[in-house]
Amino acid sequence: MKRRKITPYLYLLPIILIFCVLLVYPIYQVISFSVKDNVIVNPTPHFVGFQNFSKIIQSGEFWRALGNSLEFSIVSLFFHIILGIAFALMLNSDLLNSRFRGVVRALFIVPWTFTVSIVAILWRLMLNNSGIINTIFGLSIDWFGSRELAAKAVIFVNIWCSYPFYMISILAALQGISHVYYEAASIDGANSIQKFFKITVPHLKPVLISLMLLDFVWSMQQLSLTYITTGGGPIGSSETVGTYTYNLAFKTYQFSAASASAVIMMMLCLVIAIFYVRRQTSLD
Repeated sequence: MKRRKITPYLYLLPIILIFCVLLVYPIYQVISFSVKDNVIVNPTPHFVGFQNFSKIIQSGEFWRALGNSLEFSIVSLFFHIILGIAFALMLNSDLLNSRFRGVVRALFIVPWTFTVSIVAILWRLMLNNSGIINTIFGLSIDWFGSRELAAKAVIFVNIWCSYPFYMISILAALQGISHVYYEAASIDGANSIQKFFKITVPHLKPVLISLMLLDFVWSMQQLSLTYITTGGGPIGSSETVGTYTYNLAFKTYQFSAASASAVIMMMLCLVIAIFYVRRQTSLD
């Protein structure tokens, strides 16, 4: 009897070990580093409590990076929703015939198939002074090198490469809505706008909330896209918490302060994650 109870856990043991090695232990290490001074550089670091956290919170650069991260996340989130709903409605409508719809759907998904590094390199080439965008419009702008435009350019690229995730998720939700609701609404004299807000939106609400929570967490933690395109510059105008933490660790070698910054971001994202889990539990 005991063997039967233990057997299922033995099957789970490999994945539990991998989970601990790749996730639990690194998180423990970062938290441990955040309460010590000069870790890695100093072979005998000392416990300093919340001193590193105090240093980060009092840093104007951190708050500027946090503000940029919030702007990046909120603007991206807004346009992801708009574009995701718009393209999903188009693909789900009768405006496109069945053969052409498959081609359009495949084209719309293309940005989602590229890795972040490929996307960043492609857009760096297209948005530099001699890039195709400037050539087409007769401009001479270094989009990623301008203090006024760098952050906006990174946000634009993030919107472009991430909206297909919204589109596909919303499209799946739309295809799950019964046509009976729309037929009944037509009989009652409802127009297209009323059908959208009274039938479509309420059915999409659970999916949209889950997508928004996930997207916000992903965007707040975003590093690769900003680092490859602008590196957080020029003069910190596009620096997010991700690039701020990276630069602390690997450019100024302040690993303890970088760990404290990472823990603060982890706690902020953890709050959103709790809301997400509660939302999923309530749906079940």
